[in-house]
Amino acid sequence: MGLEELLALPATVNVTTAARALGISRDKAYELIRTESFPVRTLALGGKTRVPTAELWKVLGVDGGFA
Repeated sequence: MGLEELLALPATVNVTTAARALGISRDKAYELIRTESFPVRTLALGGKTRVPTAELWKVLGVDGGFA
């Protein structure tokens, strides 16, 4: 995932998108979430798991223009 695509993400993303940004598989992402080892805080919302984009940017070292 390129920088432009990362900066265009909405406020939260699904696990598949977060995994893609981190360069890991969806299955690995869910495994890390289950073992509480995922590098970004996750949110359980209505039976779905979401990842805050700003926190994903921090882990990836991306400045979202809020510094």
